[in-house]
Amino acid sequence: MIPRSSHSVSPGSPEQAALGRPVLDHAGTGTQTSVQVEAADRSQRFPGSGPKVKIPYSALLYSMACFDAVLIIAASVLGGGLYQVIANGEFRNAEQLLGAGFIAAVLYVLVGQSSGFYELDATIAKRKRDVGRIVAQWTFVSLLLTLLAFLMKSGAVFSRGSIVCFASLALLLLLVGRRFSKRLVANVVADGQVQGRRAIVLGTRDELAALGREDLLERFGLTEVERIVFSNDKNSGFAMNADESSSLERALNAGRDRGVDEIVLAFPWSDTRKLELVRDHLRVSPLSVQLLPDRRIRSLAENPSFRLRKSLSIEIQRGPLSRAEQAAKRAFDIVGASVGLIVLAPLMLLTAIAIKIDSPGPVFFRQRRNGFNAKQFSIFKFRTMSVMEDGAAVVQAKRLDPRVTKVGGVLRRSSIDEVPQLLNVLFGDMSLVGPRPHALVHDDHYGDLLSEYAFRHHVKPGITGWAQVKGFRGETARVEQMKGRIDCDLWYINNWNPALDLKILALTCLELTRQRNAY
Repeated sequence: MIPRSSHSVSPGSPEQAALGRPVLDHAGTGTQTSVQVEAADRSQRFPGSGPKVKIPYSALLYSMACFDAVLIIAASVLGGGLYQVIANGEFRNAEQLLGAGFIAAVLYVLVGQSSGFYELDATIAKRKRDVGRIVAQWTFVSLLLTLLAFLMKSGAVFSRGSIVCFASLALLLLLVGRRFSKRLVANVVADGQVQGRRAIVLGTRDELAALGREDLLERFGLTEVERIVFSNDKNSGFAMNADESSSLERALNAGRDRGVDEIVLAFPWSDTRKLELVRDHLRVSPLSVQLLPDRRIRSLAENPSFRLRKSLSIEIQRGPLSRAEQAAKRAFDIVGASVGLIVLAPLMLLTAIAIKIDSPGPVFFRQRRNGFNAKQFSIFKFRTMSVMEDGAAVVQAKRLDPRVTKVGGVLRRSSIDEVPQLLNVLFGDMSLVGPRPHALVHDDHYGDLLSEYAFRHHVKPGITGWAQVKGFRGETARVEQMKGRIDCDLWYINNWNPALDLKILALTCLELTRQRNAY
């Protein structure tokens, strides 16, 4: 690991560059560090040494716990078996020894997880501190394991000698293994091979100057993608000034364009006015927002006189879906879209032929829409009109619209024109169920009229949604109609579960038979 200096450094100084901390440029972005420059220079001088494989932060922590578990299981089999060979002249009860080692490994890992023993900042701590923690944790686990053996009357298998051999060997392996794993982890971190949660860092200049990339990774499990300096204006108004609004917009755009996992804030905790305004402004983003402890809080955490847990960061905004929920929804989308394309392939072929015979023009209609986090994508539909509008002027389809072709009218009433969006689902731009995406010009229009409109982009848009099965389908000639659709979309986002998606898909099939507002 790169050593830290014992004296304070100023932003942009050579000392700060030596620490690998971002050097703020005149724009205050600080997007490049000396570590990055050295890595780029090294890749140029040694073409064969390209970008190294990134190890996920969580995987690194789990691997350290698994390594300790393997050592304990090995110590159980080797220590207990060695005692049996010495005492009885033969090795037996291997399954029982393996089971005891497994139980001890689980207990040890659970104790370590609860005490933060496998956090990255604890791993790169001083060795003497590790020795005491390992001895204390393993002593507790050994006593607990001995108690379990006594209660289960397993003395014939687990004699005092075998337990002593097991416990002694395990303690030795844990101490040696911890030293080895610490050195390995430190080298991996120093080489920049650990990938934490990708984050945009937004904060005041003073707070950012005291927060290096290694601090973010070791303490919070974050990999900085970009840092943005927030205005240091001391005004106490109740609204954002131009510089503050610009900084927030840059953070939102960076979060949208660079595929980050969250936005983290580095602000003085005493500046409640800025924190409230920033939080309210970032509500339009579907990304989780985390407030990091400021310099004063971090100094307390480093004081040995205080016992402070974890990183003290505060999640001030949670994403609408957790990682597990996103994975489950994505798996459902892939399976559903794949099956749908296979089953509906003959129908899609006949539809394409009918469109070409009916009117001149392409089979598919493509139009830009806003997806998750307002990121643009091209939506696919079967062409149903004689026009291909996609720009500043997009007129919604109306009843008896003269632009609709003969075949297009049938496709729109039956919703067959929406079938190609199964491709958008496979590409990851859409979901089977979610808020329906609108044309960009309509997003801009209703976004100005309805304050909660942008919250629709907190999840992926869908082929169908809760609003559609509730009758909010077709033209929205009045703002009240769009307001009803938005209310349904927000209810869906706040109440999502897999069963709700299945219910909406079933209700969609029923809704197609009614053909309400389908034109």
